Amino acid sequence: MTALDLSSPVAVVGTGTMGQGIAQVALVAGHPVRLYDAAPGLARKAADTIGSRLDRLVEKERLTADERDAARARLTPVDELSGLAGCSLVVEAVVERLDVKQELFRALEDVVADDCLLATNTSSLSVTAIGGALRVPGRFVGLHFFNPAPLLPLVEVVSGFATDFGAATRAYETARAWGKTPVACADTPGFIVNRVARPFYAEAFAVYETQAADPATVDAVLRESGGFRMGAFELTDLIGQDVNEAVTHSVWQAFFQDVRFRPSLAQRRLVESGRLGRKTGRGWYDHREGAERPEPHTAEPAEPPAYVVAEGGLGPAAELLDLIREAGIEVREAEEDEGTRLVLPSGGQLVLADGQLSAEFGDVVHFDLALDYRRATRVALSHAAHTSAETVAQATGLFQALGKKVSVIGDVPGMIVARTVARIIDLAVEAVAQGVATEEDVDTAMRLGVNYPLGPFEWSRRLGRGWAGALLDEMHGVDPCGRYAPSLALHRYACATDQREDTP
Repeated sequence: MTALDLSSPVAVVGTGTMGQGIAQVALVAGHPVRLYDAAPGLARKAADTIGSRLDRLVEKERLTADERDAARARLTPVDELSGLAGCSLVVEAVVERLDVKQELFRALEDVVADDCLLATNTSSLSVTAIGGALRVPGRFVGLHFFNPAPLLPLVEVVSGFATDFGAATRAYETARAWGKTPVACADTPGFIVNRVARPFYAEAFAVYETQAADPATVDAVLRESGGFRMGAFELTDLIGQDVNEAVTHSVWQAFFQDVRFRPSLAQRRLVESGRLGRKTGRGWYDHREGAERPEPHTAEPAEPPAYVVAEGGLGPAAELLDLIREAGIEVREAEEDEGTRLVLPSGGQLVLADGQLSAEFGDVVHFDLALDYRRATRVALSHAAHTSAETVAQATGLFQALGKKVSVIGDVPGMIVARTVARIIDLAVEAVAQGVATEEDVDTAMRLGVNYPLGPFEWSRRLGRGWAGALLDEMHGVDPCGRYAPSLALHRYACATDQREDTP
């Protein structure tokens, strides 16, 4: 099954930001495009806006003047739904209400031919439920673009329960012909990106709600240690707190209020107060003109230890040993090569975040996971109230000697980056096990859809396939509410790996 021929007309219903963006993508790809909106005059206004955007593409030398003129000639606003007759693909981008979308597509079936592809750009509703209202549900598919559609490459091609394989394939190939990177997925709450990404927000909010760290510190650690482009608090301010919470709530409800997707009470209060982020001037941060951005907590300078004793290879943090040596600090090897910790001159231990509380042990400081310890510019530390001040100072000075800023946070299991990455991996593994998408498509979706530095499976291979399950097991032991219980799929994933590794 091949992509739609460029001579085939494409229609977009709904002329808001997403509708305009999708129309522009199809138009620039070479299709005749028809615009329809139920509100009188909006389709023509949207056509004028798209024309202005084409002018800017010419100014930026991304289109020639001739290409712009040809594209404008192919763009037609229509005042009646009947004006979409003869289209080969109709993409809907109207309000996120199931009844509205079902009514629209039932009306479209009276207008277009039975072989016309019908697609929804929904981000939160069930493709199966929308298509269930149709006379010919097999030609119905989800085409979930990301905003802004002309710039972001990812398109989730979602097959509902009744979607024909040929329809999904044609939609996939058409998206690819439009210069996008499509990923195929089954109809599941949140599809790939909005399902797997929930922990990125949820764990940041959970750390904040336990008063372990403020938003600025959590965001700084996610960026400067975890390698994420933006922190969870600043990203939700950009998205809009109401929009982000609505998606979270929708996924939670769709999974029958599964505790792993539970919304944040702190975010609910933010929405109730009208602090929706950049669009209202205030959210987690104050975005009003002249407002000062809060600084993350950064520890004062401390003296580094003269030496450390390495017990074991530090697992995912093994790179630290080379960095410590390069900083001129002696690394002594323990006689028994067991464990994954550093022993400081104080006698205290420095341990990679493992899902346990420092309070459960003696003189212990935990340090957070980093995407790349050499390139990381900040590392988070946590410790219990009874941890000695000398051990905290030596741990702080050690990382400062490696050129890192240090943020000391409260004693929370899994800290910030480690718990976030572990839960993302868990949801990704479960999604693949349930047939939602392939490992490759999940990684592609998370890199392109939300700009993660690595896909979940890439991260899992780097950390060790048993790492996420082990950390979550420990977190579940500390907080047995069910939120951190590793999925059965994650257990099987780790066990299958172990068996392959043990096979001669």
